[in-house]
Amino acid sequence: MTATYTFDVFCSLDGYGSYNSSGDWGGYWGKQGPEFLDRRLALYSEEQRMVLGAHTFRQFVQVLGPITDESRVSDPVNTRMRNLPTTVVSTTLEGPLDWPDATLVSGDAVDVVARLKEESEVPLRSHGSLSMNRALMAAGLVDRVQVTVFPVITGRTGADPVFQGAADFDLELIGSRTLDGRIQELVYRPSLHA
Repeated sequence: MTATYTFDVFCSLDGYGSYNSSGDWGGYWGKQGPEFLDRRLALYSEEQRMVLGAHTFRQFVQVLGPITDESRVSDPVNTRMRNLPTTVVSTTLEGPLDWPDATLVSGDAVDVVARLKEESEVPLRSHGSLSMNRALMAAGLVDRVQVTVFPVITGRTGADPVFQGAADFDLELIGSRTLDGRIQELVYRPSLHA
């Protein structure tokens, strides 16, 4: 039995994972609401292991900063995510990592995640880590793609196209929900298009 691996990503309607420095959107493009935040907290409350690439890990450390008593109260979603057991896949980072319960694994992400899927007793979830997850999808290691689409178009300020350079995939919709009347969460089972 192998662990389920979920590639979890946020994006604008036009497929961008973030916006460039000239964008003034704010976190979650300024569109988060109580249902969205409750849903994210519930997702991170499940037993699982996070898997992050080096670039995303560096961004999280920079943006989230240290966990404080104040952040535990004001940002329970990211506090919970930071406290999950985490594997950071990198050939450039050196330990120790400034992240609770993080393990640094050097090597090719495909090899590392294939081994994790065989050994892990809990599901695996990766948030962001775009280039790593595109490679894992191409290798057939991603069981679910969970895309949360925020109600914005970032044609001028969009950055980090989520699936740019990815292989072609057929997607089977296995779950969907609307959060706060405006955010779409879509869960797909991907298969490489033959």
